[in-house]
Amino acid sequence: MKRQAYRLIASRLGLALLTLLIVSALVFAMTGLLPGDAAQEALGQAATPEAVAALRHQFGLDQPALHRYLVWLAHVMRGDFGMSLSNSLPVSELIRTRLPNSLMLAGLTTIVSVPIALAIGIFSAMFRGSWLDRALNILTLSTVAVPEFLVATVAVLIFAVNLHWLPALSYLSSVSSFSDIVRIYAMPVMTLCCVLIAQMARMTRAAVLDQLNSGYVEMAYLKGASQVRVVWRHVLPNAIGPIANAVALSLSYLFGGVVIVESIFNYPGLASLMVDAVTNRDMPLVQGCVMVFCAAYLVLVLMADLCQIVSNPRLRQR
Repeated sequence: MKRQAYRLIASRLGLALLTLLIVSALVFAMTGLLPGDAAQEALGQAATPEAVAALRHQFGLDQPALHRYLVWLAHVMRGDFGMSLSNSLPVSELIRTRLPNSLMLAGLTTIVSVPIALAIGIFSAMFRGSWLDRALNILTLSTVAVPEFLVATVAVLIFAVNLHWLPALSYLSSVSSFSDIVRIYAMPVMTLCCVLIAQMARMTRAAVLDQLNSGYVEMAYLKGASQVRVVWRHVLPNAIGPIANAVALSLSYLFGGVVIVESIFNYPGLASLMVDAVTNRDMPLVQGCVMVFCAAYLVLVLMADLCQIVSNPRLRQR
């Protein structure tokens, strides 16, 4: 691999770390602007001003904001997000108990959505201008326009209230077999997949069409190659970078849509933990959850950039 590729990879890593540092400052500043007082919330409205002031001193909330940020950042770099103000447990432990559930939901959504979206995008590009292409475009555009909370609400009304096929809430404690997993995860995964598949399919179609309009594709057709051979042997290898970028950007949507889905279905994941932390004015827990979401998003974007760099023949050649 050329030195230019290594320099690009190093620059992407540096930019990701710098972005994470900027995000940490923004997260700390924005959580400080949230209304309410964590000490007052923990003690209740009947607490005396002296008790509130003592608890604020114990939490370190009476220190200057810059000092609190630097101390917090130093602990975060060691993997310590501090103590939760609402239940006096380490934030890292609370995140560790909820993160596997969110990863499970995101993983199942990825397994279902990526193959379907790639197939829709590739076939739509192969048969561009046909009735199939037009039908898929209308379907994906319509799906993108529907918000996920509406999809979740309609799914609950149809499959849980009217048909009684699936539970309205996702209780992981009741999982004892594969059929229970299917029943519990069916509606959350379906809700996330609706918009995710549409976004990914449209970006995949654009990436494949860009390669189909290239000169080497016309030369392959002139040599007698079939459309399927052209797409699988020539187009897709050259479209790996843009397709990987489309997949990564679409999957990053999970970190926004999962907040709504976990709240509607009462799913015990990291997003619902963050929503509860915002309600309780638990700033360390909010900051820890947001940093985990931002780090995951940056990892996806970084993986997309690395795929584009590695898949570029000019950068891959020695």
